[in-house]
Amino acid sequence: MAVVPSNLIAPALRLMRANRVFVTADGARRRVRELELRPTPYGPPSRLRRDVRVEVTNRGWPVYTITPFGSTPAGSVVYVHGGGWVNQIVGQHWHLAAQIAAEANTTVTVPIYPLVPFGTAAAVAAGVVDLVRQNLERYGTTCLAGDSAGGQIALSTALALRDGHNITLPETVLISPALDLSWSNPRIPAVQPSDPWLATPGGEVLADLWKGDSDILDPVVSPLMGDLAGLGPITLFSGTWDVLNPDAHLLVAKAAAAGVDLDFHEHDGQVHVYPLLPTTVGSDARAAIVQKMRRAVTVPLEA
Repeated sequence: MAVVPSNLIAPALRLMRANRVFVTADGARRRVRELELRPTPYGPPSRLRRDVRVEVTNRGWPVYTITPFGSTPAGSVVYVHGGGWVNQIVGQHWHLAAQIAAEANTTVTVPIYPLVPFGTAAAVAAGVVDLVRQNLERYGTTCLAGDSAGGQIALSTALALRDGHNITLPETVLISPALDLSWSNPRIPAVQPSDPWLATPGGEVLADLWKGDSDILDPVVSPLMGDLAGLGPITLFSGTWDVLNPDAHLLVAKAAAAGVDLDFHEHDGQVHVYPLLPTTVGSDARAAIVQKMRRAVTVPLEA
């Protein structure tokens, strides 16, 4: 992967109009209609790294399993992709999932969950809960990870696993997660001018569709509203040029008050989901994610 200077990312995103789905309510509605009629492909790229094997099963949704060649993997990671609850998984997600599998020597499970207008927060969280429980039975120690919308799903799932099944995960990695889908944090307007990717008007439309019959402040939709006490360790990545960054700070404070171990990786001048981008800072973040996962899936087996 070619390395791009970080200072070129925001101008490039603005040039590509990366925020067109979010900057207006009509833009979000238009995107939902487009993908409802013509869904995008979701399979892994043909040039995924050669030291992993990919298989797919149908468990109500397509579920991909990535395993490393030449070794016996330890435990598993369920990786939930982002995309604003409307956009399908893309190459950057697949490459990170494969990197985790190969370099953390673990099994990575990638669910292709239903997007709006077909999927809703409660139904998808329930499906990911079932997937984690199946992985625990099949592979042993299991962690969660997700970026953006997938970060919301991952944290909501961790809460549901604790509350409904008395399961505490050894690691949950959140990459620029959406945490409060009411978009009501008073610091968002101050951050908005620096964010080339996300914006409130379209975000509110997509959140309203995603919540389904649930209240917008239900933790299955907005996990920041949940009681964090009793959760396992969380690793959180956030850039300051991201309108979701103010809520990341609230999560850090809530975790500290609840006695939850939270490792906060915040980078000034970095945009939304910067760990997925082809920059030096992104590469360092991916290495940190691999290290977290490797430790989480192996240390419990050694204890």
